[in-house]
Amino acid sequence: MSDETTAMIDLLVVGGGINGAGIARDATGRGLSVLLVEQDDLAAHTSSASTKLIHGGLRYLEYGEIRLVHEALVERERLWGMAPHIISPLRFVLPQTQSPRPAWMVRLGLFLYDHLGGRKKLPGTETIRLDRSPYGAGLRDTRGKGFVYSDCRVDDSRLVVLNARDAANRGADIRTHTKLLAARREDGGWVATIVDAAGEQTVRARVLVNAAGPWVTDVLGRVPDAEAHRSVRLVKGSHIVVPRLYAGEHAFMLQNPDRRIVFTIPYQGAFTLVGTTDEPWDGAPADAAISAAETHYLLETVARYFNNAPSEADIVWSYAGIRPLYDDKAGNASAVTRDYVLDLDAGEGRAPMLSVFGGKITTYRKLAEHALGELARFFTEAGAAWTAGAVLPGGDMPGADLDAFVAQLQREWPDLPPALVLRLARAYGTKTRILLGTARVMADLGEDLGGGLTTREVDYLRTHEWARTAEDILYRRSKLALHVPPGTAARLGAYLAQA
Repeated sequence: MSDETTAMIDLLVVGGGINGAGIARDATGRGLSVLLVEQDDLAAHTSSASTKLIHGGLRYLEYGEIRLVHEALVERERLWGMAPHIISPLRFVLPQTQSPRPAWMVRLGLFLYDHLGGRKKLPGTETIRLDRSPYGAGLRDTRGKGFVYSDCRVDDSRLVVLNARDAANRGADIRTHTKLLAARREDGGWVATIVDAAGEQTVRARVLVNAAGPWVTDVLGRVPDAEAHRSVRLVKGSHIVVPRLYAGEHAFMLQNPDRRIVFTIPYQGAFTLVGTTDEPWDGAPADAAISAAETHYLLETVARYFNNAPSEADIVWSYAGIRPLYDDKAGNASAVTRDYVLDLDAGEGRAPMLSVFGGKITTYRKLAEHALGELARFFTEAGAAWTAGAVLPGGDMPGADLDAFVAQLQREWPDLPPALVLRLARAYGTKTRILLGTARVMADLGEDLGGGLTTREVDYLRTHEWARTAEDILYRRSKLALHVPPGTAARLGAYLAQA
């Protein structure tokens, strides 16, 4: 079917990852009309396959990425304040026992890391004796020193959803499972053909924003006269999840003989997340999967450092994502810049198209702000930059104090399991009250589909967060996939099919 729309919107954003959602939010908040289309689910690919950190990128200092690290460090505490329910501080232990870098070099890097970004709330670096500190527990070799520094962890896919939700609250039209088929310039604007389950539709826009991540070049191929002055380099990053490797809520940054680093991060209570790798990728982005060589590399790294070395049989989950990095012609994948480049195609008389190359989760808000700055001359009526410090949905808890907020919720719902209230608070923040509504006991939340996932929560996710499938809910919205009993996915799928 074809439905020709006459009204012209300001921005058509292609891509429902973190950059697309961030740009849609920023633009809508400036008073612009926005349509975002995503061919799959929000955060279905790269943005849910990260190491789940909000960090400055300590290792990028080694490559001279001072501007990127500075910007990321400034954003680190800013994002924490904007979304304290899904972002939290994390201490990282950096053992020197097998370091290919001398201690003075590491300590110098950490000094810069502590001072480049105006750190205010996160604790600074300390030097420890591994054999005398709880931070050394579980390590095979506790001789010598280590360093402990701060960064933050994040629920990556929820960060995307919350940006999309805020954009929608402000007037944006967010459409998942909707693909851009083609776009052409006409009469100073864009005429684009999009398709969803209902068929094809034509939309008109003043500006096209290509934030398709690993598909950025593919989208350019759907525009007949596109001019791109940049290129993307696809790099695969893979992770494994294993039973908890050590006691404590700290993470480790492990230095390998090849000078690459691997993180081990407490994950979902009972597990440890191990990653990442950096491998060139030339296949279809959606086909990314961890290789045997990557699995071996991560397991070998863990075995080199920890007493409790898991085997391949212990892996409970693995995932791989494709990073669409700006191609700076670096010799190896690990050295490719994580900075972003905005490519504006807007010659005289040509409708503007802005393509996003590269970027990382930590700098998404600043990237969006820069993107709107690039487009400002086309929208002289638009408002000023506004997102710095503007809380995301659910983040408006008093004093940004999650612990105090959880305690308050548990007092308000004393007959619900405390662990359930804690999980909901960490996912939905102050929106937990909307989700729970007048429920007082578990029976009020409908059927328990497994692992504490109730039909009340599923209905909330369908209504407010664009969830359609069991995968959307178990792996991206709730992160319950590793905690539910066999059969939950099938029961959930059957429930979703009834709607």
